[in-house]
Amino acid sequence: MPPRLVTGASRTTEIRVLAVLLGESLDSHLSSYTLDRDISVDLPDFTGGAGEVGEISATSAQGVRSRLIMVGLGSAQAAEVRKAGAAAGRRVRGKASVVSVHIALTHAGAFLTSLSLATYAFNDLKSLSDGTKQLETIEIDTKVKWSKLAHTQSIIDGIFLARDLVHTPANIKSPAWMAAQSVLVATANGLKSRVREERELEKEGFGGILAVGQSSRDRGPRFIELSYAPRGSAKWPHVVLVGKGIVFDTGGISLKRPYDIMIAMKSDMAGVAGIIGTMSTLGVTKPRVRVTALLACAENTISGTAQRPSDVITHFGGITVEVKDTDAEGRLVLADALAYAAEVLKPDVVIDMATLTGAATLGLGRQYAALYSNDDELALELETAGLASGDRAWRMPLIEDYRESLRSEIADLSNISSGGVGAGSITAALFLQHFVGDYRWAHLDIAGSGRSEVDAGENIKGGTGYGVRLLTEWLVRQ
Repeated sequence: MPPRLVTGASRTTEIRVLAVLLGESLDSHLSSYTLDRDISVDLPDFTGGAGEVGEISATSAQGVRSRLIMVGLGSAQAAEVRKAGAAAGRRVRGKASVVSVHIALTHAGAFLTSLSLATYAFNDLKSLSDGTKQLETIEIDTKVKWSKLAHTQSIIDGIFLARDLVHTPANIKSPAWMAAQSVLVATANGLKSRVREERELEKEGFGGILAVGQSSRDRGPRFIELSYAPRGSAKWPHVVLVGKGIVFDTGGISLKRPYDIMIAMKSDMAGVAGIIGTMSTLGVTKPRVRVTALLACAENTISGTAQRPSDVITHFGGITVEVKDTDAEGRLVLADALAYAAEVLKPDVVIDMATLTGAATLGLGRQYAALYSNDDELALELETAGLASGDRAWRMPLIEDYRESLRSEIADLSNISSGGVGAGSITAALFLQHFVGDYRWAHLDIAGSGRSEVDAGENIKGGTGYGVRLLTEWLVRQ
């Protein structure tokens, strides 16, 4: 469970986090405490640099013994505040169920979000407790009403939800389970929901989702539609968020190699997880746009009914694709959703998000998503929202010269490029663009940023919840 944010610090809180600007005197923070030792002994080199942490023991004026954790904000740039919050979270993780935080409210949102994320743990499936404490409450040491409290809480809740979805193992996380979780989120947040199962998908021509999901007959695919459309919003701009939701990816008959990379493939639905987390915030953040989420969920496994390399499938809307690699399955389910958005929903903007290609990770590592767009203004808006929120994205080119490499001799397209072009993330984006209609479009390849390989900073090893901050920030700016 994510920690609850409350205003007003209890006198009995034993761990207190004090956020300090670079070069700021510590006297104002410590004047109401009696220190166990001279500060020059415990914090001889503390300057308030971003992410710098020091700890001292003290007694408050009320006689309460406390551990004071001093955390440097640097010059309080957004990235520095997030770094400081993560450092504070690392220091308190597992040590307390309640902490108080003293910080200027102008910096509180980013700081408290990062602090919370750094304490995240997925313990739902453990039979025994390891004895560590889970942070349950963060007291914000202020006597004034903080207008951003509910907004910040919704972001934290959305990211924790996304991380929980990613960390849930695939023997639990079937497409039907994903649909059930989506409906729960919709019900709790005043959203409309619709779930299409196999019979409806066949009737309506969702050939890509069906082709990927046909390998797992008892865990068939689902196409989930969630809608945020408050009363009086009929004339608002319409935004569609499209997510890839492969609940487990073996690669299909084009089996992943080496096999040990499959262990992380329960995270191949991180795009859907980030969008569900985003949708869960809308009842609080209340953007002035209509938002529809299209979540394409399937399992890509091996069986006698699995699609084969050389199969030709017909997508929603009629475009045919030759499947040359069954491990390039994410683009097949996204293609149906993009075409459906164009033909049925006719939106103003579509943003898709997917753990699509390892090439994106090779190019940008795990700190940035690869961003592609057919609209310069939209791309800049997303880059700006990413820098402001902490979910960063770097725009990549849609190189026209590579489009020819997706040609097929027997279908409209091939699902992978040929001719030694390379540039796997770019050609995947070019493939998706074939299904994009007459709308502003952006594609976020989060193969790197959607999953962390290390336990550090805001993240543990596993799902990051990428996209919740970025998409929410972008939506509220519209």
